[in-house]
Amino acid sequence: MTTAATDRFDSATDTRLETDSLGEYPLPADALYGIHAARANDNFPLTGHPLSRYPDLIRALAQVKLAAAEANQGLGLMSEHKLTAIQSAVQALMAGDHHDAFIVDAIQGGAGTSTNMNANEVIANLGLRRLGHAPGAYPHLHPINDVNQSQSTNDTYPTAVKLAVLTQSEPLLDAMHKLHSTLIQKSDTFDHILKIGRTQLQEAVPMTLGQEFRAFATAIKEEMESVLGSQHGLLKVHLGGTAVGTGINCPAEFGALAVRALNDRTGLDFQLVDDRIFATSDTSALVTVSNALKRLAIVLSKISNDLRLLSSGPRAGFAEIRLPARQAGSSIMPGKVNPVIPEAVSQVAYHVVGNDTAVTMAAESAQLQLNAMLPLVTYKVMDSLAVLTSALNMLTELCIDGIEANETRCRDHLEASAGLVTALCPVIGYDRAARIVKRQQRTREPLLDVVRAESGLSAEALGDLLDPALLVQAQPIRPPAPG
Repeated sequence: MTTAATDRFDSATDTRLETDSLGEYPLPADALYGIHAARANDNFPLTGHPLSRYPDLIRALAQVKLAAAEANQGLGLMSEHKLTAIQSAVQALMAGDHHDAFIVDAIQGGAGTSTNMNANEVIANLGLRRLGHAPGAYPHLHPINDVNQSQSTNDTYPTAVKLAVLTQSEPLLDAMHKLHSTLIQKSDTFDHILKIGRTQLQEAVPMTLGQEFRAFATAIKEEMESVLGSQHGLLKVHLGGTAVGTGINCPAEFGALAVRALNDRTGLDFQLVDDRIFATSDTSALVTVSNALKRLAIVLSKISNDLRLLSSGPRAGFAEIRLPARQAGSSIMPGKVNPVIPEAVSQVAYHVVGNDTAVTMAAESAQLQLNAMLPLVTYKVMDSLAVLTSALNMLTELCIDGIEANETRCRDHLEASAGLVTALCPVIGYDRAARIVKRQQRTREPLLDVVRAESGLSAEALGDLLDPALLVQAQPIRPPAPG
């Protein structure tokens, strides 16, 4: 497919005509996009989310295009003045300028061809400005012959996507680290507060509120490691493979030179895959990232649900912690305050799980030498990264940081619970301990009175065995010595 020289302007309407194999198309004279992006914009009115909403992807596309141009220039395939023009265009895009020229919808047919074309056209037209020509004067710098030289959508677009995901992961990891640190601070603050633990929403055995929050922190740390681990596959690229991985229309040395140039620009360690035909249709690296993001979403929802339970009430629920009051909770019940931040986080989690399902189905749809559904994979992974980053920061700043403990409520629940009797099982046996629990639940007598009556143990021995401060240290309980 070629793009004809564009020297036909209509001064009355301030337009230019570009031509492709399908015919002519009128464009605004100063438009930085070209005919291919314009046709795609007409064809895919889908999400309302154009590429301009994804600056990391635009910058990644620009960096890959510049790396390719530098490789071509090193191979003697591109003149110095064309490389300089492309460098100038990429510099502007890296600065955040002209992103509005990326008009194609995030979801599109063609395996990302429209995205690649949009990038080629914008870089070419910005370069033409640098060379003193009007947009569309492609004989001087061509979107395909020059900007896309030695490339195909099928090797440059996936490379740019991987770079964009790596870049967009940085604020996510920063947000995770901030949440982890805040949870550790809370766990230290709450370490002295004894409470009853719960399993299946029923009272279990003693623990501290600090231990509960430290478990939250550990969960986030585990997910940080999962996200980091998922990124290794993103550093494997197949530049130089062109259409199906065979490298047609591309010098043998191009891939290695382009990857070296890309690494010099990004400071990353991209490496060429051994089998570029395999890599052209493979999206498993992005599937792995999406799965890690789903894992994180599930953990965040679990923590959020726990916070809602622990703060439930404030009179008729657990009420062991107090969440920061963020807004009025009802249009009919005065004074009601809802746990809106954890609620919102859980909804983000469900959204991310849905994104991962879409990624899974799109990855499964690869056919023969290409996966035409890569735009959907890209859209969903980048959406998950963005919304999770926002949710993490929201949870940390608007909820976790301001949580307070209700020590009185924690103590009351602990002292009223028969869960303490679990500590007696090694001494009096499970059946006898169960009878104590049933009697206490039936008669509502003070727990220690029932224990003394049923166990035959001295008050001193019971004091040692049932000391909650000792029980939460997870030390083995040894029966008192006979006699």
